Amino acid sequence: MPRPLLLIDDDEAFARVMARALGSRGFRVNVARDAASALAEARRDPPRYAVLDLKLGADNGLALIPQLAAAAPGVRILLLTGYASIATAVEAIKRGAHDYLAKPVDADAVVRALEEGDPDDEAADEAGEGPASRQHERMRPPDAPPPLKRLEWEHIQRILAESDGNISEAARRLGLHRRTLQRKLAKRPVRGG
Repeated sequence: MPRPLLLIDDDEAFARVMARALGSRGFRVNVARDAASALAEARRDPPRYAVLDLKLGADNGLALIPQLAAAAPGVRILLLTGYASIATAVEAIKRGAHDYLAKPVDADAVVRALEEGDPDDEAADEAGEGPASRQHERMRPPDAPPPLKRLEWEHIQRILAESDGNISEAARRLGLHRRTLQRKLAKRPVRGG
């Protein structure tokens, strides 16, 4: 059964090619070109996945992340950007994105990023029905940017070091609650890409 995905990008040629490529990889793709149509589409047909461009003409993809999450609870959001930076990556995670990729990007990289850590796919893999059971390649290419969670971990470690190990001060600088930061620090570091 095709998995519902909402592709939000104002580049018509890119959206057409990516929609076709993702459709051939088991997704049922709906396309939106701006924030208003993306939210309307998410409410009409809630997606399991959303692939969102950072720059949407006059709209900002970062601002759309929490709105998409509210319109389609449980949606896994992948942010695409031509302007990759640690600050953008951290802000995307704080707003609810699950990962980000720098453009140019291909459909296989998008699928890997969407499925990595997806509890629905992991359960399907264990049942012999998911992407891994179909010999889906989950390896990141050597030139791919590090995973978003790895960038977040590195950013947290840098701020913690700048705060001389003071968790309360680091949490304040990161805009996080102290307990949230402690939970993030208790998790093992994410392997590099």
